[in-house]
Amino acid sequence: MSLKKAAIIIIVILLIDQISKIYIKTHFQLNENFRVFDWFYIDFIENDGMAWGTKLSDVFTSISDKSAKLILTLFRIIAVTGIAFWLINVTKNKKSKILVFAIAIIFAGALGNILDSVFYGVLFNDSVFEVAKFLPEDGGYADLFHGKVVDMLHFPIWSGVLPDSIPLIGGKHFSFFDPVFNVADIAISTGIGILIVFNKRAFKE
Repeated sequence: MSLKKAAIIIIVILLIDQISKIYIKTHFQLNENFRVFDWFYIDFIENDGMAWGTKLSDVFTSISDKSAKLILTLFRIIAVTGIAFWLINVTKNKKSKILVFAIAIIFAGALGNILDSVFYGVLFNDSVFEVAKFLPEDGGYADLFHGKVVDMLHFPIWSGVLPDSIPLIGGKHFSFFDPVFNVADIAISTGIGILIVFNKRAFKE
């Protein structure tokens, strides 16, 4: 797969990701949700940290939330730069299409979330008890590099009490699937999944 084709895939994913995020940000209040089906909700939340909302300051308590956010954003930028160089290298050396495709969608997803972290704090005002405005007159809700990632896809496929016969967790309430995520997260997870499942085809050497 050529770099041009990979770039088209990246642009398409980025457009879907950013359009969906901007729509949610400008039409929903924070924590507002809308039921599409019993197993699918649009549920607007903002993630200020890593996966499942974990903050760097939760792990390293000596770091302030603001410093932790800046470190995380800078780390993401460095990581996505490395992925970009990897993508250029594999296309230049004509590696397998599966490998190029996987790296391309991982890059697109990572870049999509970085755009939120870097720019959304400046571009939008707060979503608490109001629908955010794009380029508000009073300024955004945070400084550059301190934005929050917009998540909205929620699939509570099943919820209930597990049978008592199941060891350890029997009789307890269980819900699948609780995390709320976005299109960029899907791209990253899919790319990583492809590299794991099709490892031998992706890395022929």
